[in-house]
Amino acid sequence: MDNVKELLVILVASSLVSNVVLSQFLGLCPFLGVSKKVKTAGGMGAAVIFVITLASAVAGVINRFVLIRFRVQYLDTIVFILVIAALVQFVEMFLRKVMPSLYEALGVYLPLITTNCAVLGVAISNEQAEYGILTGVVNGFATAVGFTVAIIILAGIREKIEYNDVPESFRGMPVVLLTAGLMAIAFVGFSGLL
Repeated sequence: MDNVKELLVILVASSLVSNVVLSQFLGLCPFLGVSKKVKTAGGMGAAVIFVITLASAVAGVINRFVLIRFRVQYLDTIVFILVIAALVQFVEMFLRKVMPSLYEALGVYLPLITTNCAVLGVAISNEQAEYGILTGVVNGFATAVGFTVAIIILAGIREKIEYNDVPESFRGMPVVLLTAGLMAIAFVGFSGLL
């Protein structure tokens, strides 16, 4: 029972309280770049959920059964980067075959998942927190869900902003950054959940 309780706390903490984008400021490039339309943001969020969850599982297995076993934990960053790059290539090939319209809509931002520091940050934080494989996967999934929630909310707000009369000096990225800052302040309110 305590194990389930711990996993639920990790789910809430990683997705809302310690949101990877709005409180840790990891993954800002796709967060700001792909959040123009809700549909594209949802596709990016789904891809990130898949990659981070799978990367957490694979990195956890590699860390536990290879790096720790052979006492080469100092290679963790390089190994995790290679795992993430391979997974993103898999996702890219899958989307190109199955959902070409989403593949085209994501454009250059899909390969950016490879360099998305949120993916690498989750793998490294799982290792630093000494999470087991299951706990690491739950943390990775929750973190990715938090990323998806944040990017979809921002995309929805950006779609509404397009139809408003925004002062000229705030048009474009300034109003997006201001909106993201206000979202970050709003997400601080979730800290009372735990």
